[in-house]
Amino acid sequence: MPANKKRRKPLLLSHTRPASAQKKASLSSQATRSLIRKHHTLQKQLHLAFRNGDDASVETLRAELAASGGLQKYQEASIQGQSPERGGDSSKVLMGWISGMLSQETHGATKHGRFRILEVGALKVDNACSRSEMLDVTRIDLHSQHPDIQTQDFMQMPVPRPGLITRDGFDIVSLSLVVNYVGNAVARGDMLKRVGSFLRFHKRVDNAEAQTVCPALFLVLPAPCVTNSRYMDEDRLEGILMSLGYVKTRRKLSKKLVYYLWRYIGTSAGKWQSVDFKKQEIRPGARRNNFAIVM
Repeated sequence: MPANKKRRKPLLLSHTRPASAQKKASLSSQATRSLIRKHHTLQKQLHLAFRNGDDASVETLRAELAASGGLQKYQEASIQGQSPERGGDSSKVLMGWISGMLSQETHGATKHGRFRILEVGALKVDNACSRSEMLDVTRIDLHSQHPDIQTQDFMQMPVPRPGLITRDGFDIVSLSLVVNYVGNAVARGDMLKRVGSFLRFHKRVDNAEAQTVCPALFLVLPAPCVTNSRYMDEDRLEGILMSLGYVKTRRKLSKKLVYYLWRYIGTSAGKWQSVDFKKQEIRPGARRNNFAIVM
């Protein structure tokens, strides 16, 4: 990257995620999908209004978000989407991938207690990760709906100090349906850049590198973000993550979601480090979505 590139302060997630005080209500599957789509559309419009300094539109969009139930209604819809009758929670996929590997690494993990996972955008406290005795889960969300979920903006969360990263860092950071919620392509890149600062390396005994899963990023996106985006496909996503020092170890594509497990090996190993990832059309077509990640 050019040495004179102007530094930009990362956007805070809380700038475009207003709270709401609506009461819980049961939603059908169709209503849930409609609410989530509308919420994402309004968030993108709000990001654009912020960027353009359009205060009148910002106020109008905030009012429309509040009228539609705001973040709390969106969270309720997301929680219902995680119910067993609607497919369950994404952490089941993570546990299916890592439970065997974690049991192999238990001896090394005991030096620092259980494996630590940071769950960003947490909605529930009883998902598969939370039920695992191998994991010590820290849950954060912008507007917590439960006392065991900390109210915290990930972009403002204090980064562990270098001398304390082994104690205070995490073995896994989970971004499940979080990156796609960020309405700004540059802010999505900022979020991914920040993850590595929270991941810790520490020695494990009797484990070959190929058998080691941690430290890792668990990333879940709506499948169309990589299968039908005008600006993003899986090769480009892999290039972005490689530039940040990650190697893809697991992938699962379902009808609605795509799941990844990326092992963090450090930025010194990233062969794409000098590449800028701009918003560039790679898949033309009128029926594409505009999901992108810019760095």
